[in-house]
Amino acid sequence: MNKLILLCTAVILFSCKNENTEKEESSQTNFSTLLKEYNEEGYELDPMMATNAGDSRFNTKFPNVLSEEYKAKKKAYYTKYKTVLTQIDTSHLTETEKMSKAVLLWDCNINLEAMTFNTDLMPLDQMWSINLYFNQYAGGTNAQPFKTVQDYKDWLVRVDAYLIWLNSAKKMMKKGMETGYVLPKSLIVKVIPQFEALAELPVEEHLYYAPIKNIPDNFTKEEIKELTEAYRSMVETKIIPAHKEMVTFLNGDYLSSGRMSSGITDTPLGSEYYAHQVKKYTTTNMAADEIHELGLKEVSRIRSEMEAVKEEVGFKGDLKAFFMHVRTNKDLMPFTERSQVIAFYDSIHQVMKPQIDKLFGNQPTTAFEVRRTEPFREKSAAANYNPGSIDGSRPGIFYTPIPEVEKYNIYDKEDLFLHEAIPGHHFQISLAQENDELPDFRKTLWYSAYGEGWALYTESMGKELGLYKDPYQYFGMLSGEMHRAVRLVVDTGLHAKGWTREQAIAYSLDNEAESEASITSEIERYMANPGQALSYKIGQLKIRELRAKSEELLGEKFDIREFHNQVLETGCIPLQLLEQKIDTWLMAGK
Repeated sequence: MNKLILLCTAVILFSCKNENTEKEESSQTNFSTLLKEYNEEGYELDPMMATNAGDSRFNTKFPNVLSEEYKAKKKAYYTKYKTVLTQIDTSHLTETEKMSKAVLLWDCNINLEAMTFNTDLMPLDQMWSINLYFNQYAGGTNAQPFKTVQDYKDWLVRVDAYLIWLNSAKKMMKKGMETGYVLPKSLIVKVIPQFEALAELPVEEHLYYAPIKNIPDNFTKEEIKELTEAYRSMVETKIIPAHKEMVTFLNGDYLSSGRMSSGITDTPLGSEYYAHQVKKYTTTNMAADEIHELGLKEVSRIRSEMEAVKEEVGFKGDLKAFFMHVRTNKDLMPFTERSQVIAFYDSIHQVMKPQIDKLFGNQPTTAFEVRRTEPFREKSAAANYNPGSIDGSRPGIFYTPIPEVEKYNIYDKEDLFLHEAIPGHHFQISLAQENDELPDFRKTLWYSAYGEGWALYTESMGKELGLYKDPYQYFGMLSGEMHRAVRLVVDTGLHAKGWTREQAIAYSLDNEAESEASITSEIERYMANPGQALSYKIGQLKIRELRAKSEELLGEKFDIREFHNQVLETGCIPLQLLEQKIDTWLMAGK
C-alpha cells in the first residue's frame, strides 16, 4: 500500500512538474511572440527605423506622421500593447524578459503621454526635424541602400512619400501661426538656409542627385540612362520646387509671425509639456527646479577644476580670459587639410586600443569609421554618431563637421572621440545590436538619459584609456563636462524660469570655453527641443553614482570590466531600471 501511495505521489509530482514546465515554456513563447509583434508593427509605424536596422522590406515607405490617420494608428498601437503588458504574469519570465516588459511598458506610457500635446503644429526646426533626418539619406551614404536598380527605384518612391509630409508640415505651420504654436524668429532664420541649399540648381551638384554619381559598375547602360533621367526629373520637378515653396513661406508669413520669446512655456504647450519633456529625457521624476540647482552646483565644482588646469599651464588672467586663450590658440589649430582631421581621430583610437581590453570585457564586432559631416548640414550640425546596421553590413560612423579646417580646434577632440565614438556611442549601441538575448525592439530603442549619459561617463575615462596627457586635452574634458552642467542651468532657465535667449548665451559664455557662435547654436538647440539637453549630465551622474556604490560594496571583488558589462548588456533602458539592475547584481555579488 505504501509503495503504491509513493508511486502515485511521484506520478502526480512529475505530472505537476511537467505541467508547470509547459506553462513556463508557453508563457515565455507567448511573451517572445508579443515582443516580435511589437517590433514588426513598430517597423510599419516607423519604416526608417527598419531601414536603419538593415531590414529592406519597408524601403519605399515614409508615412505622413502629421496625418490624423497615422496618429490614430500610433495611439492604438501603444494602447494595445500597454493593455496586454499589464495582464502578463512575470513569474515565468526570465530576467531579460522581465526587463523587456518593464522597458516596453515605460515606452508605451511615455509615447501615449507625448501624444496628448499638439506638437505637430511646430513640425520644423533647425536641428531635430524630419526634413533634416530624411536629407541625410539622400546622398546615398547612409542606411538607405543604393546597390541595386531596385534600391534606386525604392528611394524615388520614398521621396514622393516624404514630399507629402513636407506639404503637410507647411499646412500645420499655417495652422500653428493662428493658434500661437510658432517657432522663435531666431530659430526660423536658421531653418531657411537649410531649405535654400536644396532649392538651387545645378541638378548635377544637388544632394538628391548624388546617388547617380555612384551608380554601381554592374548596371547596364539602359538602366543607368533610365535612373539618371528619373533622378534628374525628381530633383528638377519635385525636390527643388517643393523647397522653393518652403523658402518663400518661411521668409514671408512664417518669419513675420515668429515669436520673440525663447521658452516653450510661451506657447500653448505650457509648463505641462516641459515637465513631460524632463521626464522623457531624464527618465526620472526630477523637477525642473531640482535640476536647475544641481546644475549650479556642478558648474561651481567644475570651475574649480578648470582653475587648477589654468594654473598648471601658467596662464596669467582669469578663467574667462583663459577660455578665450583656448579658443584662439593657433597651436591648437594645426590642420590645413580635412584629411588630417580624420587621421587625428584615427591616431586617438590607436592610443586607446591597448587600454580598452583592461576596461571592457565585451566589445563590439561592428566596424567603425570616421567621416566628415556632409557639406549640406555641417555649418549648423554638431559632431554625431550614426549607428551601424544590426547585421553588421554597415559600419558605425562618427561624423565631424569641418566647415573651416584651419579653425578646427583640437583642445576638446580627445574628449569628443570618447563620447561620440569609442567607447561611447559606438560601444553602447553596437553591443546592444549584437546581443542575441535582447528582443529586436530593444536593439534600436533609444533613451537619451542612458545613451548620452553613458557617452558622457566615458569622457571621464580618458586617463584610464591613455589620453589627456596634455593639460589642454584634460581641460577639453572639463569643458565637455562643464558644457553639460551648463545645460542643466540654461535649459531649465529657458523653459521653467523665464530666461531669454540672450541670458542663456551670457551665462554659457561666462562658464564655457566655446565660441559665442557655437554657444548661440547650442542655446538655440535647447530652444528647439526642450529637455533633451538635460539627459547627458543626469545620466552621467547616475552611472558615476552606481560605479562608486559598486566599488564601495564589492571592495576587492569589484571588476571594472564586469561593471561595464552589466551597464551595457541591457541596451538603452530608463535610469530607474538600470539602478534596479545594478542593485540586484551587487546583492548577488555580496
